[in-house]
Amino acid sequence: MRPPSAAVHAVLGGAVLGGAFLVTFVSWNAQPLLGGNSPGKEMFEKRCTGCHALDNEKTGPRLRGVFGRPAASVATFPYSDSLRKSGVTWDPSSLDKWLTDPDGFVPDNDMAFRVPNKDERAAIIEYLRDVSMK
Repeated sequence: MRPPSAAVHAVLGGAVLGGAFLVTFVSWNAQPLLGGNSPGKEMFEKRCTGCHALDNEKTGPRLRGVFGRPAASVATFPYSDSLRKSGVTWDPSSLDKWLTDPDGFVPDNDMAFRVPNKDERAAIIEYLRDVSMK
């Protein structure tokens, strides 16, 4: 039996290298979906978890599934009258306005916390969108 030719080595080496690249690329892009540390997750944990959690109420309502949800619709959370009457449905635009200036967006609500940095807001909103799809 003859040893494999240089051409066979080149093809096999390229396939292995290409496969390694593909696995790395897919794992980087799937990391937020698999619960990895995305910038949005890190920012959410840094800025929001003092009052919120994804799956249970704290000082603020749970936030998993917030995308597309009407404001003040988690039955187990005691929202302000103004938020209950607001008619807001949470989407990227409404969440951005809310996180920028909650009282300017819905006066007399109970959330005093703001996220003034637009990049931090965008990362948090993207993370909330991703976890709402699960």
